Amino acid sequence: MKAETHPDYHMINVKLTDGTVVQMKSTWGKEGETLSLDIDPSVHPAWTGGTNRLMDTGGRVSKFKNKYAGLGF
Repeated sequence: MKAETHPDYHMINVKLTDGTVVQMKSTWGKEGETLSLDIDPSVHPAWTGGTNRLMDTGGRVSKFKNKYAGLGF
């Protein structure tokens, strides 16, 4: 392997949205720097199993449901 082809892999601090700080290895930044997250697994519905809301803008969802009501979806 060629020398110096891979980035430095070191420990950083990751600050979650609730204020907790977790240490993990990364190639981001420098040793000991803090990465602040806007969205993290503790609050995002994709990881927490939250329900999705369907926004009906201009009646599009109800129009779709009415159009395909007889197909058994």
